[in-house]
Amino acid sequence: MQLVYLSPLPWNSFAQRPHKFVEWFHSKRGGRVLWIDPYPTRLPMWADFRRIKNARLFPDPLATNADMPDWLTVVRPHRLPIEPLPGANWVSRWLWRDILRTIDRFIQQDETLLGIGKPSELALQVLARHPSIPSFYDAMDDFPAFYQGLSRSAMARREQVIANNVSRISVSSTALAERFSTYHSKLTIVHNACTVDSLPPVNAIRKHSGELVLGYLGTIGHWFDWPFVLALAQANSALSIHLIGPLYTPLPEPLPFNIRLLPACDHATAISLMQSFSVGLIPFNRSDLTASIDPIKYYEYRALGLPILSTYFGEMTRRQGQAGVFITDADSDLTYQVTIAMVHKYHRYEILAFRKNNSWEARFNASGILS
Repeated sequence: MQLVYLSPLPWNSFAQRPHKFVEWFHSKRGGRVLWIDPYPTRLPMWADFRRIKNARLFPDPLATNADMPDWLTVVRPHRLPIEPLPGANWVSRWLWRDILRTIDRFIQQDETLLGIGKPSELALQVLARHPSIPSFYDAMDDFPAFYQGLSRSAMARREQVIANNVSRISVSSTALAERFSTYHSKLTIVHNACTVDSLPPVNAIRKHSGELVLGYLGTIGHWFDWPFVLALAQANSALSIHLIGPLYTPLPEPLPFNIRLLPACDHATAISLMQSFSVGLIPFNRSDLTASIDPIKYYEYRALGLPILSTYFGEMTRRQGQAGVFITDADSDLTYQVTIAMVHKYHRYEILAFRKNNSWEARFNASGILS
């Protein structure tokens, strides 16, 4: 069996759930994969032009330029950012005629599975052209929540049509499962996981010593809970807070002396830096967007034996009470919360068991997507 996969992320980006899925698929079925990169599915905003300029000046260090495996073909659609506008689908059919023919020829070669990682007009057209092949929609985020106005309503309509027509639906969080509950007969929850083979052996995990660090590694966007982090810094002035990753929002105010902003880094460096943390932070605010998030940081921190201090959002609200996981907010006694988090230590067997049960391979093996 081979796979056509319309991805929510470019192949040439930091490896996440979509990349891990196609690698797993190939290892299980041995077939070729036709990967379709995403294109703009909303109307442009002024912030986009600033982001494009910054991307040219400061290339993403997390992007990968590694050679593609011989079983993978990547297609990059070219498209004007007009998809939500009425009539845009007619323009798209003309622009995508070569891509649609490429997909048609690929599907004719062998038994094929169609995977959709993000709703789009291109995905709808491929579904309509090949209604008889097995298909699935993997909702790794609440995609309409990323958008506003016309773009949001258009994305919601496309998502509903896709959900109606695919053979199976997989979702990454409990909130998304509740949103797609009317499709219960073809729905399954496939939580996120971590890349276990990129982690150091449990016995080789470096023990943090010296400076006590509360650390966060990831993108700092509009979902980042700055009031919580600032309150955390004020309540724990003797500790350092390291925030590592690209900054996509203005700072709310001058940062206190014990908060350090560090730039994005490659995955190997990220794993090394996380081992210097005393506690891993997941400070996201509560919104429609974060309500559906199952943060990969949770899995990476746990797999490195780090206690976790998180705000109330998404899947993390359901982890209250887990050993070493502390869910709190800016109004709590944050000195006490940090103290009890730092005291917690995972045993070696707990880390090993977590890695075994929360690798991408274990997650996809249990998903039933290929059944």
